Amino acid sequence: MKTRAWGAKYGSGLLVLAGGLLVTSMSWAGSSAPPQIPRCSQRIGTLAVREPDNGNQWWTSMNLESPAALIKVYVSQSNCFTLVDRGKGLQAAQEERALAANGEERVGSNIGKGQMKAADYVLVPDIANSNSNAGGNRIGGILGGFLPHGVGAVVGGISMSKKSADVVLTLTDVRSTEQVALEQGHSDKTDIGWAGGGGAGFWGGFAAGGASGYANTEIGQVIAMAYLDAYTKMVADLQHNAPNAQADNVQQAVRLTEPTQLYSDANLHSSVVRGLKSGMMLYPTGDKVGIWWKVTDELGNVGWVLSSKLELAR
Repeated sequence: MKTRAWGAKYGSGLLVLAGGLLVTSMSWAGSSAPPQIPRCSQRIGTLAVREPDNGNQWWTSMNLESPAALIKVYVSQSNCFTLVDRGKGLQAAQEERALAANGEERVGSNIGKGQMKAADYVLVPDIANSNSNAGGNRIGGILGGFLPHGVGAVVGGISMSKKSADVVLTLTDVRSTEQVALEQGHSDKTDIGWAGGGGAGFWGGFAAGGASGYANTEIGQVIAMAYLDAYTKMVADLQHNAPNAQADNVQQAVRLTEPTQLYSDANLHSSVVRGLKSGMMLYPTGDKVGIWWKVTDELGNVGWVLSSKLELAR
């Protein structure tokens, strides 16, 4: 897991090359030019973006869209991940699948099970909660809903009076649930001096991505820059570490559909390691010889079974 210090900014152009992956980024601190979203020459993996699930939709108090919509804009423009929809797009897709399952769609529509692309990672954007009663900074936007309008009003890590924002991005491996990255981002009103001039091009894609509110107000722009700071650092870290979510995880478990034997080799004439009962869980190693799969059982025994007697464990 990688964690960066608050407020880190890149002072010059950055090139990171690791494992054949290339990412470029550019500083915006003190610059009159709009910032640049990091670009990748090769995708890191498949990504789903989810709203923070802590009961505090802090963005509604500032008339902003969910930060998930903002992050999706960065992800889609960066080419660093394949983005899968787990929100309204998924709901619409499930409705189409229900129509197909009920026989309502034309023959040859080719909609059914086993077609959905799996997410390798889930990314959750949130704000950092600065709570003086807790003795310092805490991760997670947990301050309650209504944003007061008095001087110095703060919602989580966002200061309305100082026009500053501290945010956090949490990236989790779907298969192992390992927290792969925890990146912190900071921005304040000095970082958006470019926005009044030639910034229209930078904000142009926000409306199409359902995140136009971040372009329309000063505090929205500050929050957007804080998330871009965190996203840029997260991409650079992932490129440097070159993760492979599918290769780094074990195979999905399987279950026996009928009694059989665990063989020492991939043929029926090899010695029997042990008998196996229907319903037992086995764990593929990834090695295959024809219709034979090499597996381990829950006791650590290793051997071969016929794949025709297996089904994916649910």
